Amino acid sequence: MKKVALAFSGGLDTTVCVPILEEEYGYDEVIGVTVDVGQPEEEFEEAYETAEALGLDHYVIDAKQEFAQLCLDSVCANADYQGYPLGTALARPVIAQAILDLAQEEGCDGIAHGCTGKGNDQLRFEAVWRASDLEVIAPVREMGMTREWEIEYAAEKDLPVQGGNEGVWSIDTNLWSRSIEGGNLEDPSYVPPEDIYEWTDQPTGETELVEIEFEDGYPVAIDGEAMEPLELISHLNEKAGSYGVGRTDMMEDRMLGLKVRENYEHPAATTLLNAHKALEGLVLTKEERDFKATVDNEWSQKAYEGLIDAPLVGALNAFLETTQERVTGTVTIKFEGGQARPVGRESEYAAYSESAASFNTETVDGIEQADATGVAKYHGFQARLANQSAAQKEKPELAADGGSEE
Repeated sequence: MKKVALAFSGGLDTTVCVPILEEEYGYDEVIGVTVDVGQPEEEFEEAYETAEALGLDHYVIDAKQEFAQLCLDSVCANADYQGYPLGTALARPVIAQAILDLAQEEGCDGIAHGCTGKGNDQLRFEAVWRASDLEVIAPVREMGMTREWEIEYAAEKDLPVQGGNEGVWSIDTNLWSRSIEGGNLEDPSYVPPEDIYEWTDQPTGETELVEIEFEDGYPVAIDGEAMEPLELISHLNEKAGSYGVGRTDMMEDRMLGLKVRENYEHPAATTLLNAHKALEGLVLTKEERDFKATVDNEWSQKAYEGLIDAPLVGALNAFLETTQERVTGTVTIKFEGGQARPVGRESEYAAYSESAASFNTETVDGIEQADATGVAKYHGFQARLANQSAAQKEKPELAADGGSEE
């Protein structure tokens, strides 16, 4: 008896996949697996109801704590992709691993998803699953299904598919971000209506200051109140979102080379990333900041690809762990006009001397302003020599007669 585990949401794609896995792929039993990484409750209700109507064994795995920790790991790496905080990309490996673990526990022969052949998620899921000996199946991609075909097939099979808003926007929500795409948003010139947003309000003239405390690069408290990762992220999503913080409307380059229009909401992520960067600016040296920008970029790229377990990421994490030992302190963020702007920072590890930087002090630690004269003379010295040589090559007669003209 062949059994397959299906990443199951209860939506059109995964609902259609259930009979197809039985009829076209020869599986005797399909089990549905939904992984909780902070989706709205109504999504679980839809999955429950659809699974029950299909007679499908349905498992729900709570991975919110694990995902929240990974989100805060990404803060240490200042992780973003083309300017927006990573959200869906971080969630997919967590979801994929949870489904794989259950599939192996249940003695499954295969593991399947309902991703299309045009997006990133197929790659992120399969990067995890192909490390196992289970058959990996992607019915939508392998059979070239279109949405219209799926709707007709569901009607023919009398499958429990709900219409609703599913045909307007394609929305993916987790604890860290909410993405909105599809429909009219596929037109880059289309101005999205306000009602696509749920996490963020339109900015007003109101402002608020919040203090975010970090320990070893990780946020641990808001306004003096200690919070666990899940609580902290949820709290900031609500507070920052009420000031319109964390909207992104962009053209994104996917891994397959397609350019797509994406809209995102990420209030907590924007706030924490801005605060973290501000604190690093206070405690890290210029050399550390310059090199860490390369490390952050590499970490973000691998995370976008869903390869957070790659050996390179392990090596990058070792560097991050070392630099984050001094990223401890407090940052004051001002919510204003849809922005989360750092307006104050303090740390016992600050690589900063107020007296040395002040215009009102003459001598600090035996160093005085006049000592900079020698530095100023040497600064740009090679460039001046190179420019003089170039000028002489262009006009050799100037060099022969000392540069004078009669």
